[in-house]
Amino acid sequence: MKDKILKILQDCRPEFNFSEEGLNFIEEGMLDSFDVVNLVSDLDSTFGISIDGMDILPENFSTLEAIMNLLKKNGVNE
Repeated sequence: MKDKILKILQDCRPEFNFSEEGLNFIEEGMLDSFDVVNLVSDLDSTFGISIDGMDILPENFSTLEAIMNLLKKNGVNE
């Protein structure tokens, strides 16, 4: 799951290294609201899920761990 998420993030914003530990993608300016919308779409199609609109909050996309937790909440068990 982690590798798939990193690939999606890199495809979205290739100018950043999302694999660095301790980064907050939102606070660091690596992802903006438009990127999050694209990320939700890519995650939905890659993992065959539908992320609820109530879960589309900056804190759910701020770190790699937060994204993985969101996917687990939506039934992804990879």
